[in-house]
Amino acid sequence: MTETKKPTKGISRRTLLKTASAAAGLAAGSGAITGFPTIWAQNPITLRQFGTGVSNLNAIAEKCKADLGITLEMTATDSDAAAQRAVTQPNSYDIADIEYWILKKVYPAGVIQPMDTTKLKYYDKIVPLFKNGKLKPDSVIAQGTAPHTVGYVAKPGDKTFAKEETKWFTMVPTIYNADTLGIRPDLVGREISTWADIMDPKFKGKASILNIPSIGIMDAAMIMEAMGNIKYVDKGNMTKAEIDKTIDFLIKAKQAGQFRAFWKSFDESVNLMASGEVVIQSMWSPAVAAVRSKGIACKYQPLKEGYRSWGGGLGLAAHLSGAKLDAAYEYINWYTSGWVGAYLNRQGYYSAAMETAKAHMSADEWGYWIEGKAAKGDIVAPDGKIMEKAGAVRDGGSFEERMGHVACWNSVMDEDRYMVRRWNEFIAA
Repeated sequence: MTETKKPTKGISRRTLLKTASAAAGLAAGSGAITGFPTIWAQNPITLRQFGTGVSNLNAIAEKCKADLGITLEMTATDSDAAAQRAVTQPNSYDIADIEYWILKKVYPAGVIQPMDTTKLKYYDKIVPLFKNGKLKPDSVIAQGTAPHTVGYVAKPGDKTFAKEETKWFTMVPTIYNADTLGIRPDLVGREISTWADIMDPKFKGKASILNIPSIGIMDAAMIMEAMGNIKYVDKGNMTKAEIDKTIDFLIKAKQAGQFRAFWKSFDESVNLMASGEVVIQSMWSPAVAAVRSKGIACKYQPLKEGYRSWGGGLGLAAHLSGAKLDAAYEYINWYTSGWVGAYLNRQGYYSAAMETAKAHMSADEWGYWIEGKAAKGDIVAPDGKIMEKAGAVRDGGSFEERMGHVACWNSVMDEDRYMVRRWNEFIAA
């Protein structure tokens, strides 16, 4: 997941949520969370956080200030820029709000310190997906950089990841989702059931995939396997030969005119779909919701091969100590206490601490977003806009149906540099 924005001074904005801060106080369960010390109000502390635009939101900063007295200075950037900043400017932030595949590039640089799980108030509420890779005991662990594979170290100072759960968390998970293809059901003119459908000649010049190498290559892999072109040993860690076969296929498809565009930002994907320039593309759930909020038919299509997933979390800068480190733990405990989780759930993402989020959602909201039930009343976005009418059912169904059918996670491959070079050849072709 990524969002391309120019870094802003202070807090970032997202088109989808321009009025979110105004509506923050109206959201369910918005009463001040109790049990957090008021010490930060008397001893003002500012935490500098940077990361992708999906979770660096005005409403979260304002609610944090109201509940804790901690000021959050947020900067939104895209995924590749986030990875670079985390490593090259370690003193420019206190909290890194990054994705798990980025962690694989960032953590070995020593710029993030591990978290003591005994200081995490809601550690036991974090879904097992982030601890052992399985949503349910019988789940199959997905390919790619599954969060649990980079989630722990054996002890502070270690640069390599632990093989199993330990006391030391590399970062606390906050937000994740299962991604698939977005379609314009009024324009595709037929049933869409497989990742291979994006390559149907019928959609020539009206298809799109996203142009972020580490994510786009995973969509390409889902498409290639669905078409029967290749069976990867591990989609998330391709060999050079597999990368070549995948990129050569994409170049050929591009030169034949299959793709209308390659998008990098949330807004680009929304505009392509809303305009009808594109009828089938890689997409994110809230972007589909944004198109629908304009009164335009758009569907997040479940596919038989499963979903490509991503997850993000909050990491502590290595330089944090003393009162600032205490404040950072306080902030993280507040973040996982439920209000933020409910706020993210209401946009179509998932909270890593579902149980605490549930307490801040109405039964109807929980039923629609998490249980896959038909909405009894209108479903309202955090900014107060109606997202879905009564009777609507979420695309893809319940949390367990969606996250239980993840085929691969966004990934950093051993041959990452080679893959990025070949991907850029494809975009330039």
